[in-house]
Amino acid sequence: MKNKTQLLQIIFWIIAAADIIGIAANVPLLHLAAKPLLLPALIILLASATGNVPGKKIMLIALFFSWMGDVLLMFESRHALFFIFGLVCFLTTHILYIIYFMSIRSEKISLLKKYPLLIVLVAAYGVSLVWLLFPHLADLKIPVMIYAAVICTMLLGSLHILYKVNRPANILYVSGALFFVMSDSLLAVNKFYQPLAYAGVFIMLTYCLAQYLIVRGFIEQKR
Repeated sequence: MKNKTQLLQIIFWIIAAADIIGIAANVPLLHLAAKPLLLPALIILLASATGNVPGKKIMLIALFFSWMGDVLLMFESRHALFFIFGLVCFLTTHILYIIYFMSIRSEKISLLKKYPLLIVLVAAYGVSLVWLLFPHLADLKIPVMIYAAVICTMLLGSLHILYKVNRPANILYVSGALFFVMSDSLLAVNKFYQPLAYAGVFIMLTYCLAQYLIVRGFIEQKR
């Protein structure tokens, strides 16, 4: 089982590398071939590495919505609705991650209860990002505001369980959530505010790290 898990992780990163190389080298066919395979690789990894454990179904559904979001965003240049539907899929993923994080029960104190300033800092980041983008959002002001609130809540959810989950799962969860916020922030700034150098590479790299670390966190937690 351990060898199979390691092999699936290697396969995921080979696919991720192919996707990132496709973006960096401007080889659209490589990107189009690799990107739809990323989340299926993680779904198989999570499904095969864990048994019938609590939270598994919700995590698999979250990954499925991420896969749908990936596919839809590949066609956003064709019609604005692809971006909207992709946004909704990723919004669903984050909500499911929040539900999973909040379902974890432990007598240990919440990190947020011990350090409530973290809530203020994360909220301030979300507000600052929306403030920066707001003049450029046109009809997407409300959807982007909702998305920013949800992804910041997802990050807070991972911080909430830092003391409630043993290492290394807790560190993996928080790291994954941070990379997800970073990836979505880069995507939003690049799309709505100002194009960034090598944006596609950094967006995809942080996104792959985010999803991989969250899945690894779940696997480590359930061992």
